[in-house]
Amino acid sequence: MKPEDIHITDWLRILLGEVPWSFLFEVVIRIIFIFFILIFSMRLMGKRMAAQLTRMEMAALVSMAAAIGVPMADPTRGLVPIVIIAAVVIGVQRVVSTKSAKDTSFESTVLDDMDIVVKDGVLHLETMERTKLTRERLFAELRSEEIGNLGKAQRVYLEANGSFTVYKFNNPKPGLSIIPRWDTEFFQEQSIAEDAFACCSCGDVVLSENRPKLPCTRCGSSDWAQAVCA
Repeated sequence: MKPEDIHITDWLRILLGEVPWSFLFEVVIRIIFIFFILIFSMRLMGKRMAAQLTRMEMAALVSMAAAIGVPMADPTRGLVPIVIIAAVVIGVQRVVSTKSAKDTSFESTVLDDMDIVVKDGVLHLETMERTKLTRERLFAELRSEEIGNLGKAQRVYLEANGSFTVYKFNNPKPGLSIIPRWDTEFFQEQSIAEDAFACCSCGDVVLSENRPKLPCTRCGSSDWAQAVCA
């Protein structure tokens, strides 16, 4: 289309484009066809496609979406290529899934593996840096589990699909508060552990009546805060 052919008041072109009205009926047929292709493809790729996705499943879904997007509204594109692309994507996904089920090393290589980001109330900062996990993202997840300080978290796993699995201590110990400091009312409701201080960087707790002057032995931070209890 040439620039001189574009007019802001050309509502027919804006709404319909350069295809005849009869193409709208074809669009309906295309959408119905593509919809059932997607449903059938996701059914063949397994129940995981209806839940949280792994990297492989996400890549398969994005590939399918990219393949069907243009033919849905482009009269010059046929529907047969969609079927071929769907068959290839489903085939690759099923081969990888089958191989992953039989070979754990292959699964870890292709789909990644889980990581421990909190162990016994202490953050694994190196793992968080490697996985690009921020404190606020982790703390938000812990708060959603009704955990107000790290001393309640025995283990927090970052699963291969990006979700979190949290295990709590049966008997919580003092730990670093993860309640936002600006929420002063709720923050002050936490019980202070009089003889314990927590590293503000990693959450490691040391028993001391006074604020430690030496850096944290785990992460080297010199920023300490009074540990809190449940």
